[in-house]
Amino acid sequence: MRGVPFAVWRLMFAYALMMGGSALTVLIAGIIGTSFAPSPGLATLPVALAVVGVACSTLPTGRLQGRFGRRRVFLAYGGLAIASALLSAHSLASNNFALYCLATFLMGWSAAAGFQYRFAALELVPGHLSAQATSVLLLGGILGAFIGPEMAVRGRFLLQTEYTGSYLLLAGGYLIGVSIMYFYRESEQAGVEEHGGGRPLRQILANPVLVLAIASAVVAYGVMSFLMVATPISMHELSGHSLAATKWVIQSHIAGMYVPSLFYPFMLRKLGYRPMLWLGLGAFVITLSVAVSGTAFINYWVSMAMLGVGWNFLFLTATNLLPLSYRPSERFRVQALNDFITFSVQATVSLGSGWFLFHFQWHGLLFAGTAPVLAYALLLSRSSAFAQLGPPPAQAGPARILTDIDRVEELP
Repeated sequence: MRGVPFAVWRLMFAYALMMGGSALTVLIAGIIGTSFAPSPGLATLPVALAVVGVACSTLPTGRLQGRFGRRRVFLAYGGLAIASALLSAHSLASNNFALYCLATFLMGWSAAAGFQYRFAALELVPGHLSAQATSVLLLGGILGAFIGPEMAVRGRFLLQTEYTGSYLLLAGGYLIGVSIMYFYRESEQAGVEEHGGGRPLRQILANPVLVLAIASAVVAYGVMSFLMVATPISMHELSGHSLAATKWVIQSHIAGMYVPSLFYPFMLRKLGYRPMLWLGLGAFVITLSVAVSGTAFINYWVSMAMLGVGWNFLFLTATNLLPLSYRPSERFRVQALNDFITFSVQATVSLGSGWFLFHFQWHGLLFAGTAPVLAYALLLSRSSAFAQLGPPPAQAGPARILTDIDRVEELP
């Protein structure tokens, strides 16, 4: 990752702590839900509400960043993350399921700022380093994949009420993240306000590059969340695997989401946008094929690891495509819209995941997951976006990305 400034690496460490909270929630929130939810079908409600919180937060977060800048919003949302972790601990200690659901919703709301770190990283580097910057940032997910589940396991019996200590450890992790973000400084581009700037949203949405970028992110998060949310319950509660084995599968899944970031810039330069999207789709096909063949530990492990790899290829490519679809003055609106659509879909499938699992079992859930994979394959094979895109920026310097943006301004 030569040439990536230290400021991006600092963002990466803050992102790792934010994603650690997401990893902790994915591992234990569904398990916690099975112990004191009013009905088994609501066991995944806390996890789903965390995603709903992200979806509800994206548009307001974009507006706040446009008005106050990224730094103030990042710090304020970090404080909200700390409060939500403390509220989670209190809700478990008081055996209050509704309060726990509120806490996970607020945790998801605060996480929306963390997902904006990737755009902040892009603004800190010239265009030819965009793939490297997003890859460095997502390396924080590797750390988060281990930080969050370790907090969950090590804090499980730390206090009298199970998992209360896990959320106290998480609050400490969030506090460190906020301390790191205190030193974040926005680029000149990030500080520009764009009141009334840019084209009408309908005209922006007519760009096939934007359609492909949003569709890729939606499929990446939608399919991944639909399967991932149900996995700890299916594996630990229904298939009888140990919590330690379940933790390892979730950690491997999250590592699969981020380890490919080490190689992604090289692969994107050599292969281009279209092949990377097909590779991500192929990883999802492997995921479904392995998972449907059995419920042994190896099936869960391989399928969840490949699910993470597929998410990485699709989501990173979508992230690098998105800036090629809008003008700089339109970035806050388009970024917020992209995240709103993506995380609204993620919230919907997360809410439906538990219902599918308990009504149609694990295999029914997997068959349902094939529909968006097939639909995306059809879109990818017919998209006209690639005719408007050259090869990804390599070593051509900042002028390359500016040329692409200028060319997008001429599109319908």
